Amino acid sequence: MKRFLIFPCVLCLVIGLLVGVLLPIDLWGEDAPPLMSPTIPAPDPLPNAPEGSASASSSKNQEPLDTADNFPLLNSACAVTRAIQQRSWGTLAAYVHPDRGVTFTPYSTVDPDSDLTFTADQVKALAQDQNIYTWGFEDGRGNPIQMTVAQYFERYVFDKDYTLVPEIGVDRIMTGGNALENLAEAYPGCRFVDFSFPSADPVNDGLDWSSLKLVFQAEGDRWYLVGVVHGEWTI
Repeated sequence: MKRFLIFPCVLCLVIGLLVGVLLPIDLWGEDAPPLMSPTIPAPDPLPNAPEGSASASSSKNQEPLDTADNFPLLNSACAVTRAIQQRSWGTLAAYVHPDRGVTFTPYSTVDPDSDLTFTADQVKALAQDQNIYTWGFEDGRGNPIQMTVAQYFERYVFDKDYTLVPEIGVDRIMTGGNALENLAEAYPGCRFVDFSFPSADPVNDGLDWSSLKLVFQAEGDRWYLVGVVHGEWTI
């Protein structure tokens, strides 16, 4: 389990050198360059470029992924978080596991029976998707969470700006409540990055925390996104 210090605007370029440290952070800062800026390289190439593309061809010549190296994992996690922030569905789709897809969990406990899974092609087309899906069940009430993709992302994915989190955990839950944290059991052999806002106001008695946990599976020389888990205080 590792903790990290990440200064503004470096976009994870020095993360691998800072294992074991954690201070308040701003991952990108207001003036950070866009994801594909040449001054801050994005992952190269995008992790699941279609077969036959230049990116796919070049990736075949790269060294196998060192799954113990945190830098590629955090690099992918930061890029995914930025893609979610910008609702850049094409970029997000490029990180989705080509066979397994990506599963969305509204609360901390992963539930394979109710959580929805989308393929990379479905994620790429989310901008045009106006369907109402049942994503799970509301905490405390038990009512079905019936929302469009846009509504769900606003409430259960990017409810806060997770590019500005004060804490990041690698394979570690930074903030939790009374909900079962079952990432290890639900995603065996995978790793995750927890972008966490701990409780900020004492008046709320610690109940105002929230987190965005991104789960990745290693395959070949890439980390592929397989899970997006939202965390918050639950009854």
